[in-house]
Amino acid sequence: MSKRVPGTLFLRNLFERRSLLFQLVRRDFEQRFVGSAIGWIWGLIHPLVLLLSWTLVFQVFYNMRPPGVENYPLFLFAGMLPWLLFSETVQRSATSLLEQSNLITKTVFPSEIIPVSVFLSALAGHLLALTLMIAATGVLPNRISIFLVLLPFYVFVIGLLAIGLGWIVASLNVFLRDTAQVVSVVMTLWFWLTPIFIGEERYASMFWARWILAANPMTYLVRAYRAMLIDSTVPAATDLAIATAYGCAVFVAGGLFFRHMKRGFADVL
Repeated sequence: MSKRVPGTLFLRNLFERRSLLFQLVRRDFEQRFVGSAIGWIWGLIHPLVLLLSWTLVFQVFYNMRPPGVENYPLFLFAGMLPWLLFSETVQRSATSLLEQSNLITKTVFPSEIIPVSVFLSALAGHLLALTLMIAATGVLPNRISIFLVLLPFYVFVIGLLAIGLGWIVASLNVFLRDTAQVVSVVMTLWFWLTPIFIGEERYASMFWARWILAANPMTYLVRAYRAMLIDSTVPAATDLAIATAYGCAVFVAGGLFFRHMKRGFADVL
């Protein structure tokens, strides 16, 4: 058996099976909107409805707009974007192997690419929402940052983190079917521990909260998105280093875990 590093093995398989991966992504994207009158537009409607709901609650009802923030909906939307891509990938990956069990058990199929296809399918919706966000920043604050050219790298880091976790939860769910429910609960808690609705200055007086923020990789990614999309500044180099370290570590750990667990997939599925 090959002794390649999981990340190297993944990249090799990705290039060799890119046609299969493309078919999985297209199939997943089409199935989500099959029979829909407006199709992919639902990929924009859902985050916009969430944005409207959260703006009403946190700005209108509770007046929690952070100091110095001129446009709270854009502040909120910029924080939502990386989180929605990350959470959708992880949660949908949890059940992805069960949904594709016929491929895994009946054919010689590289099951490790299934969570990757989930991420790429979620990425399509993310790019639609991101395009809307960039257009809004160009119209309302009347500026579009040149530092947006850095966004693909941060999307890549989100992908490393989400796919790594996706591999872990997907393989666990094959053997322990409660995993998907646990993931849903954990992601809800993780969501509220990420500074999406309020600024990080609100946590300054709480020692435990500062430690949670520092240990949360999504803190650095949300911060980077806001820096590029709203503040038109370069994200801090230390934030980039920390987020990348988290992403690489989780990606490699997830690859090792998945590679070990997949030996028993055919027997259980």
